[in-house]
Amino acid sequence: MIIGVTGGIASGKSTVAHAFEKRGIPWVDADDVAREVVAPGEPALAEIAERYSRQEGPEVLQDDGTLNRRALREIVFADAAERRWLESVTHPRIRERLHEHLARLQAQGAPYVLLVSPLLFESGQHEMVDRCLVIDVPESVQIARTAERDGVDEAQARAIVAAQLPRAERLARADEVIDNGGSQADLDAQVAKLDRYYRRLSQPGASPLE
Repeated sequence: MIIGVTGGIASGKSTVAHAFEKRGIPWVDADDVAREVVAPGEPALAEIAERYSRQEGPEVLQDDGTLNRRALREIVFADAAERRWLESVTHPRIRERLHEHLARLQAQGAPYVLLVSPLLFESGQHEMVDRCLVIDVPESVQIARTAERDGVDEAQARAIVAAQLPRAERLARADEVIDNGGSQADLDAQVAKLDRYYRRLSQPGASPLE
C-alpha cells in the first residue's frame, strides 16, 4: 500500500515522514526525484539546455554543468507555455523514477510506504497512491514558517502560499489529515494512531470503513 503525503509549503511534510520512518515505514520524496531527473547526464537536462541555449536571458546551466534552478524558474514562471513544456519533459520521467523507487521500498517488506510530494494533486501523482494524507496547518503558520525558513518577507511568503493549491481544496481531497499546528508530542500521537490504522488497512481484505 502506498500513502501519498502532501501539504502546503512549511506544513511539515518531511517532519511527518521522519516520524513514520521511526516506526519502520520507508518513504520517497518527489522533490528529491525531481532533482534526480535533471542531474548532469540525464536526458531531461540535455533537452532543457538545448531549448534555452540559444535564447537571450539567464543561462540555464551553471559552469559545472548543473542546472541553474533560479534561471529556469525565472523563465517558466514568466511564461505559462514554457512551464507546460518543462512539465512535459520532467513529469513523465519523475513519475517513472518514482515508480522505481517505490517498488524498491515495497520490496523491503514494510506494511506500507510513503510518497511525499508537495504537488501530489497538481502533478497527478495522487493516481499512484492508495490513500492521500494531508498535513495541515493554518495559513498564518505557513506564512510565518516560510518567512523564517526561507528568509523572505511576509509579502513574498503570502504570495508563495497563495500560488499553491487552496487549503480547502487539499483538505477536501484528503483521506486522512494530520494537524501539525501543535507540539511534537501531539504530532507523534497522530502519527502513531495513523500508523496503526494503515497497518491494519494493509492486511488482505481490510476495509477503510471498518
